[in-house]
Amino acid sequence: MSWTVRTVAYTDPDAQTLIRELDDDMTARYGGVDATPVAPDQFAPPVGTFVVAADERGLIGCAGLRAASAGDVELKRMYVRASRRREGHAARLLGVLEERSRALGFTRLILETGTAQPEAMALYERLGYDAIPGFGYYKDEPLSRCYAKRLT
Repeated sequence: MSWTVRTVAYTDPDAQTLIRELDDDMTARYGGVDATPVAPDQFAPPVGTFVVAADERGLIGCAGLRAASAGDVELKRMYVRASRRREGHAARLLGVLEERSRALGFTRLILETGTAQPEAMALYERLGYDAIPGFGYYKDEPLSRCYAKRLT
């Protein structure tokens, strides 16, 4: 089944639909939404991007990249709809974001997830992401897990 990945503004209606679903998922898992400060312009070129994946069945998921530090780009708001999970979309979407990270000139992709998302942790580990010390808003949160992958 073919799919498309569109680059959109963080404020795009499809992106916002998926982000609301992500927030609902985070509330069910953690009791609240991701409180990490996020500004829509962080996902704008030339140092960021936001994408929405879809196919003939509709929206699949979304993810964004924002500059973190020299050479590092952070993956944020990665989400695949519950009805579309276990179809390989998360790995494909992550591959697209890794390619975009390289194209933007970054050498390492970093991300934060949590222990209530064991499927996400397993995905990242399977795809070559290594555990790193905590960073960002949740750096001291015991439920937080951070990962990185060299893109060179």
